[in-house]
Amino acid sequence: MSEKFIIQGQRPLNGVVEISGSKNAAGPILAASLLTDEDVVIDNIPLIGDILNIIEVLKEMGAKIEWIAQKKVRINTKDIDPEKINFDKISQTRISVLLIGPLIVRFKEFKFARPGGDRIGVRPITTHLEALRRLGVEVSSQGDFYYFKRDRLKGREIVLKEFSVTATENLMMAASLAEGETKIIGAAAEPHVQDLGVFLGAMGAKIKGLGSHILFVEGVNKLKGTSHKIIPDPIEVGTFAIAGCVTPGQVEIRNVCPDHLAVFFDKLEEIGVKFKKGSNSLLVDYSPELKGVKVQALPWPGFPTDLLPLISVLLTQAKGKSLIHDPLYENRFGHLQELKKMGADIELVDPHRALIFGKTPLRGLRIESWDIRAGASLVIAGLMAQGQTILENIFQIDRGYEKIEEKLQKLGADIKRIK
Repeated sequence: MSEKFIIQGQRPLNGVVEISGSKNAAGPILAASLLTDEDVVIDNIPLIGDILNIIEVLKEMGAKIEWIAQKKVRINTKDIDPEKINFDKISQTRISVLLIGPLIVRFKEFKFARPGGDRIGVRPITTHLEALRRLGVEVSSQGDFYYFKRDRLKGREIVLKEFSVTATENLMMAASLAEGETKIIGAAAEPHVQDLGVFLGAMGAKIKGLGSHILFVEGVNKLKGTSHKIIPDPIEVGTFAIAGCVTPGQVEIRNVCPDHLAVFFDKLEEIGVKFKKGSNSLLVDYSPELKGVKVQALPWPGFPTDLLPLISVLLTQAKGKSLIHDPLYENRFGHLQELKKMGADIELVDPHRALIFGKTPLRGLRIESWDIRAGASLVIAGLMAQGQTILENIFQIDRGYEKIEEKLQKLGADIKRIK
């Protein structure tokens, strides 16, 4: 049975919120557990739909999974069998594509379903396939499946056609156990890519250049077990920062790595948001005097594409004209139609750009979540709006946020989950 949120808007938010582990780091790190036959221990696992889904996929393939604390898991993948992949679960999340790199290291041949995920536009895995072919993998497709086959994996120079996070991560994992050195030009540099690199390094991988767009991966013969704590989720930090500044009160956000969001914080300052950064925390005050700006999503360290839907809600309360631009995803702005229903003055210029005119009051009504970040942005819209907001399809939000309504309730929000 589908669930929905009922939100009574315009309640003050006050208090402390603890940020969970990064969804985008947990996915590749769980996938990397396939690269060793020894135990790995992963701490700070976010208890969200997409990550629990991948853990179940690993378990059904034969991995031994033991929860040794609420958010800490021990995994051993020595006896996995790719014939036991649950393709229904694979097709539910984009993160599943990260299993391809480790599986091609472990097995000379296997098939894999096309990954699923958000409805934010065409997201082909062509960059992944071309990179793996350069390592010596034969790739074919038929119907809803890809077929992978290889003899030996041999390192070489690979130029990625785009700054693809998941293609970079797949390539890092496969190259770690390939013969010789792999040079990756055009690599993604996001904090979660770096976190995967730290995890692989602790396993014995030899990777240079983390945080830059050129990586060098020297293949080794074997990777060992290790322990690792996942970084805090920067997108959740941004989500609660925006929630805190558009509602009366003061919100303290803990478990923050400020360096992961430098451009985001700079943009908040330009808009007029009142906040103070600590070494691992953020204090956000209600900020009623905001001004319009231009925001373009760019590869890290640029403005994160996942925070563009969130900042669009903030900009409905900014005086003047704002422009938001996402050059990558053509359906990133589906939530803007829902905001327009609530009273926002928004003009869609094309699938990648929109103009937002403020300041406009929002009113509560029945709306729908399109994807993880769109859903979170509409939760914030409901918190700001006058009256009651009913938000449908909240399973999308659960894929990327751990008990978001409970965290908001502790801050004073009037938000309820109902079936």
